[in-house]
Amino acid sequence: MAQNGARSISQSSNLANKIALRDFQNAIAVSSKSDVLRALGEAYHEDAIWRGSHPLNEMQGPQAMAETVWQNLLHSFPDLERRDEIIVGGRYCDRHGAEKEMVACLGHYCATFRHDWLDIPATNQPVWLRYGEVHEMTEGRIGRSTCLWDILDLIRQAGFWPLAPSRGTEGRWMGPITGDGLVFSEQDMEEGLGSIAQTLAMHKTLADYKDHEHKGRDGLLAMPQKQHWHEKMMWYGPSGIGTTRGLAGFVDFHQLPFRLAFPGRKGGQTLTRMDAYPDAGHYIQIGDGAYSVTGGWPSVVATHSGGTLFGTGPTGREVGMRVMDFYLHHEGRIRENWVPLDVIDLLNQMGVDVMARMREQAGRGAASRDA
Repeated sequence: MAQNGARSISQSSNLANKIALRDFQNAIAVSSKSDVLRALGEAYHEDAIWRGSHPLNEMQGPQAMAETVWQNLLHSFPDLERRDEIIVGGRYCDRHGAEKEMVACLGHYCATFRHDWLDIPATNQPVWLRYGEVHEMTEGRIGRSTCLWDILDLIRQAGFWPLAPSRGTEGRWMGPITGDGLVFSEQDMEEGLGSIAQTLAMHKTLADYKDHEHKGRDGLLAMPQKQHWHEKMMWYGPSGIGTTRGLAGFVDFHQLPFRLAFPGRKGGQTLTRMDAYPDAGHYIQIGDGAYSVTGGWPSVVATHSGGTLFGTGPTGREVGMRVMDFYLHHEGRIRENWVPLDVIDLLNQMGVDVMARMREQAGRGAASRDA
């Protein structure tokens, strides 16, 4: 079996993939309900897979994408436009030895929320739907899309909050401090491979850390991850966790609570539970200049056996986390980390139905319907 990991890709092929993906996604976003199937058919192969945040989940083929995702989205947000902050690409060899060309994007869909979507009440106000996306390109078209849209953040913008307060700061994510996230110029391939190598080295420090030694906050601050993070690091977490700044903020508002809740979790290259999670582990590890991206469906498998998280005490349930990480490498270290994570799916596995809670808050639950 081939060794998995990031691979070099020609500048021309990488640039062509990124331009094609950008044009496809912009065309889809500005389509009408009646015309979106045509735009999807031009962008995707007939048997392409689309994977998205709960409750959208998985489907195959442009017809299913149109009916399940895009026609409803375009009805609810008729002036939809796409605003990319990061577009990067690369080649990845998966654990089966298959080399795949990838484009990863991060940004926001901006629109006026005119009609209810997924039972979220419309606001008639501008909203932004945060996204992290990875698209697998084959012969100039998309073969698979993984789209983590922050639906919980849209619920927040609509005026509802079905969880305990976030530890971090909620709000719109900022783009890269360097202002160069749309990577359409020629890049040093060795720099890109160095970027992903630094990310994986940081990941290894997280995997090697022994939760059962109970070293707490001081242990996380002192362990070797500190060698990889910039002193002014920004960690942009999904809604429900929020954004943090600096290593201390990262530890206090995300890392320590998460590790207490999920001690001994496995992620990335360390996953072994392929029986229960056949797609577990990274499906992308790429570096493109000063940027790197990893992601899995799920990329982390853990048992919720520790502390309270999102207001929910230990459930004893095994969960898989759909997550992506976008990294900016700056001044020799990881300066910024954007983390799309499907919090609603994670909570669903923990026995918490976020969408049902939101409907109850909006007066649309079973009790309201029966009244």
